[in-house]
Amino acid sequence: MSRIWPDPTTPHKLARVTDGDHPPFPLLLAPDTAGLEDVLAALRGADAVDDLGTDVPATLAWVTGFARPSSLAATWELLASVAARDVAAARMLEPHLDALAILDEAAAAGFAPMLDTSGSWGVFAAEGPGMRLEATQDAGTWTLRGTKPWCSLAADLDRALVTAWVDDERRQLFALDLRDPAVTARSGPWHARGLDRVVSAPIDVDGAPAVPVGEAGWYLRRPGFAHGGVGVAACWWGGAVPLRDALAAAAAGERADQLSRVHLARADVALWAARAVLVETATVFGAGGSASQGLRANRARTVVADAVETVVAESARALGPAPLVADEAHARRVADLQVYVRQHHADRDLARIGADIAAGNAAW
Repeated sequence: MSRIWPDPTTPHKLARVTDGDHPPFPLLLAPDTAGLEDVLAALRGADAVDDLGTDVPATLAWVTGFARPSSLAATWELLASVAARDVAAARMLEPHLDALAILDEAAAAGFAPMLDTSGSWGVFAAEGPGMRLEATQDAGTWTLRGTKPWCSLAADLDRALVTAWVDDERRQLFALDLRDPAVTARSGPWHARGLDRVVSAPIDVDGAPAVPVGEAGWYLRRPGFAHGGVGVAACWWGGAVPLRDALAAAAAGERADQLSRVHLARADVALWAARAVLVETATVFGAGGSASQGLRANRARTVVADAVETVVAESARALGPAPLVADEAHARRVADLQVYVRQHHADRDLARIGADIAAGNAAW
C-alpha cells in the first residue's frame, strides 16, 4: 500500500513512500496482555474486508461476526487498532460493542430483559431541539412515540438501545427493534464530508413496542457510562496514529528539514501522552473502582481530543495540501476524524471537569 506525500522542501513536488499495511499491533497494551489473541483474530477479520468502513453492509457483517473482547483494556485496544485501519469502521464498531456491554451490565445488575441480542446494535441517547421520544406503558407493554435525533446507521442496523422520556424526564433506556414497521429511519439531512457513510439522522417512531433495560435513571448512573465514553476516545486516538506515521515518513526523507521534525515531535508527544492516559484509565476502570469515574472519563476524553486536534493540525502544516487532494485514504481519514472528534463537547466538558474539581472531587 503506498501513499503520496509532499517533499517537505519542495511544496509542489510529490514523493512516493510505502507505509506498510497498518500501524503495529498492539497499539495500547503490552504484547502479553490477556485477551489480545481475541483482538488479533477480530483484526484479521477486519483486514479481510475489502472495503472496510466504506462498504457498510460488509463492515457490519464483520462487526457482528466475532466474539466481544473479554476485558475493557482489550476492547479499547480493538477500537484503537480498527480506527488505525479505518476511522469509519471504528465508528460502526464502537456503538455495537457499547450496546452489548450495556446489556451485560444490566444483567449483572439484576435486570434481565428477554432480548434477542443477535445482529447489529446501536446506542441512541442524544437529544435535540424540537425532537422528543416518549415512552408510555399500557398493561405491562411499553411503546415509543416521537422523534429521536442523531441515530447513526439506523437504516442499516437491526436493533438499538434508545433513551426516551417518561413523565417529563429523560431517564429510561429501552431496546428497540429498528426493523419494526413503526420505526422510520430518515435519510438526512446528512451532508457530511467526513463519516459520510455513517448517516446520523433522526428516526421517527409511531407506537413501536420496546423493552426497558434497567430501572429509571440507571443508564446514566452505571459505571459503564464512563467506560463507553473513553472507548470513543480510544477510537479517536487510534485514528490519529497513521497521521503521526505520515509525519515520520516525511521527516525521514533525505531532504527533510528541522521543521518537519518539529511537526513530527509535536504530534508524537501528544499521542504518547494520550496513550499513557488511556492505558492508566483502562487499568483503573478494569480494577472495578467507581469513585470519580465520570471525572476521570472526562479528563481522559479531553486529553485525547486535544491530542488528536494537535496531530491533525501538525499534519496539515507539515504535509501541506497534497495528501488532502491526492491521497484518498489520507483525505478521508482527516475528514472522518474531524467529524468524529466533535463528539467531544470541548469547553462544556471542561466546565464539567472544573465543576467536579470545585466540588472537591479532584482525586488523581
